[in-house]
Amino acid sequence: MGIEEYGGGQGPGTDVLVVTTNDVPGYQVRKVIGEVFGLTVRSRHLGSQIGAGLKSMIGDELKGLTKTLVETRNQAMERLIEQARARGANAVLMMRFDVTEAADVGTEVCAYGTAVVISEIER
Repeated sequence: MGIEEYGGGQGPGTDVLVVTTNDVPGYQVRKVIGEVFGLTVRSRHLGSQIGAGLKSMIGDELKGLTKTLVETRNQAMERLIEQARARGANAVLMMRFDVTEAADVGTEVCAYGTAVVISEIER
């Protein structure tokens, strides 16, 4: 598997910029819309759990679980962007991920941040 299968973030051409910073250099926040989030919960697959348990005994990377977590985070990010867009934002500042166990049956991943409208600073 190539590194592209383990990457995340936005693809090209997205109309909502998502950053982990407080601001975007060269841009000014024109309007703060508020908190937005994207949430997904993934159940555990028994086969991958058994394989992960065996691999953890020999200390190797759990590639199947890594790929699943990347896919889950990307889905949460897509939902964050959809919510920001629906509320009229063109950017999300201070984006973060929160990952927790969900009632011992799966993993909850939440992408959250502050939806804003930004525009380029005129010089």
